[in-house]
Amino acid sequence: MKSGQIGKRILLFFAVNLLVVVTLSLVLSLLGVSRYVGAQNYRTLLVFCLVWGMGGAFISLAISRWMAKWMMGVQVIPPNTPDPGARQLLQMVHELAQRAGLPAMPEVGVYDSPEVNAFATGPTRSRALVAVSSGLLRNLNSREVTGVLAHEVAHIANGDMVTMTLVQGVINAFVMFLARILAFVVSNALRSRDDGRGGFGLQYLLVFVFEIVFSLLGFIVVCWFSRWREFRADAGGAQLAGRQKMIAALQRLRQLSEPSHLPAEMAAFGIRAGGGLSKLFMTHPPLEDRIAALRAQD
Repeated sequence: MKSGQIGKRILLFFAVNLLVVVTLSLVLSLLGVSRYVGAQNYRTLLVFCLVWGMGGAFISLAISRWMAKWMMGVQVIPPNTPDPGARQLLQMVHELAQRAGLPAMPEVGVYDSPEVNAFATGPTRSRALVAVSSGLLRNLNSREVTGVLAHEVAHIANGDMVTMTLVQGVINAFVMFLARILAFVVSNALRSRDDGRGGFGLQYLLVFVFEIVFSLLGFIVVCWFSRWREFRADAGGAQLAGRQKMIAALQRLRQLSEPSHLPAEMAAFGIRAGGGLSKLFMTHPPLEDRIAALRAQD
């Protein structure tokens, strides 16, 4: 599966979250905190992992807008921009945000990329960012761009970033908990077989290895939730901009995703169905399924 088939905002959140969890684990190990919440005390360890796992997820959420700007090179459009195209984009988002009842206007940004992509991120509904690629603006007309923006504003209105954080926080807790339990069991088994040699260094190493493995498994759950919320954001976008604009946007994205058109990644809306295990890591449902769901609405 090509990397472009993974929704970048989800992959970015996962990467930052994994880095935070591993860093927290390393710091706690160096400070010797782990010895007080060892695997022998399951209840204390579970509470400990829940606190730190949720903490890692919310740290990722808190810096998500800054990370998106930095890693994607997003240039935020100032409210008093003299550029007519940028003003039109701001006006579209402003009108959609008002219809969605957002407490504050999201930041609007553009980043230079040939891919047809858009995303929304941010810690709260009042501190959000909507960003679109230059490739999207070049390849979609105003009606289709409105549908894309409505989808992203619907993500903000639905509180999807916070919900994703809660899901990721619970997964973090189980990742940290299960990694420590399994590392404790395996290291004890190896030490007993080697007459007590190995020490805590082996256990710490196993914790980090198991955290990475379990995080990847947890990412499958995150991807499943992401696919579900895409249908919900499509429905919300249809309410904000009109169902026909939402369908037109998805149809255009499907057209662009065909081999005879642009080879650009359809990261935000057009992830094509993969085969085998790749389906588990799809953050977006097939475009055909999303269009069919919109057409089935009464």
